[in-house]
Order: sequence, then C-alpha cells, then structure tokens
Amino acid sequence: MKHTPVVYPIHELIRNRWSPRSFASYPVAPETLNQVFEAASWAASAMNEQPWRYIYAHHANTEAFGKMVECLMPGNRPWAKDAAVLILALAKTHYDNGTPNGAALHDLGLANGNLILEATALGLHGHFMGGFDRAKAIELFHLPDNLQPAVMIALGYQGEIDQLDEPFRSREKAERQRKPLSEFVFHQQLPTE
Repeated sequence: MKHTPVVYPIHELIRNRWSPRSFASYPVAPETLNQVFEAASWAASAMNEQPWRYIYAHHANTEAFGKMVECLMPGNRPWAKDAAVLILALAKTHYDNGTPNGAALHDLGLANGNLILEATALGLHGHFMGGFDRAKAIELFHLPDNLQPAVMIALGYQGEIDQLDEPFRSREKAERQRKPLSEFVFHQQLPTE
C-alpha cells in the first residue's frame, strides 16, 4: 500500500485509495462488483437525477472486454488490458424533458468517488483514464446523443509491480504527489496575479 504523508489527518480509506497500473489476474466476483456499483448509486445528484451510467466488461468476456480495450489510447492499453474489469463511465447530459443538466459531469464524479472508495474498502483498486477515444466508444457501444463518455476505469486487485514494462514500472514505484492546500484553497477570493 502506498502512503503519502498528510498535513492534516484524513480517513484511512481515502489515504489507501490510489491508482495502480499493475493488476492481478484473478477476477472480481459479480457480487463484489455490484456492491461497488451500489455505492455509486448513493451519490448525491442535482434534482436526484442520478445521471451516471456504467457499461462494464469482465476480462474473461473477451469480446466485450476487447471492445473496451480498443477504445483506450495506446498509453493505457499495455497495462489496462490486465485489469479484471474495464468500466466506461457516462453522464446523461439532459433531463428527460430535454433541458441540459449542467451538473451531470459533477454528479458522475461524485458517483465515481463513491465507487472507488467502496472498491478500496473491498481491497480493490481502480485507475481512472481520460485517455480513451470517445468517438470510438460512442460507435462501438451505440451510445445515444444524451450520454457523454467521461472516463474509463480499470478495476481489479493489485498485481506485482515487476509485471509491468517501462515506463509503467517506474511510474508505479514513484512517490505519490499531492499539491499543497495553498495551491488550490483560497479564503474569500482567488489571489491576484
């Protein structure tokens, strides 16, 4: 488990969450995966719209999993292909009456936060990836216009770091970095340049 020193104490569940690239070969049980999605379902959302949608494939389902891998950018394929599950996270961008939901991506982010913390509590790890071909995902998964592909998630149990090729092995061993609060938290107003 990677730990980074903190200035203020935070919950161990949050400290234990990290985004590995090395995944073990064993599967995630359907009940465990459903528990992770159940946690996502309890996220807060504007107007209780719950605009998150997830498409997933188990590694063992080679056809569906292969479509997920095909959507990934080349920098993510070498390691993400070993995850037990690949997930495509989508935001429903409009309410049923056709009005745009300006909070859809925010709400999906809250659901993803719940999902990854529940996964961490269950001994799983996930790696969120913005590096994927959204147009290809829309095409391969026949997505309607009101579903916006936001991120893909590699999910599974952590594997051995040495199974990774470079440069991924070095990245996996690198110390975790977090910006100090002074770079993103401001009292009353942003500083002037």
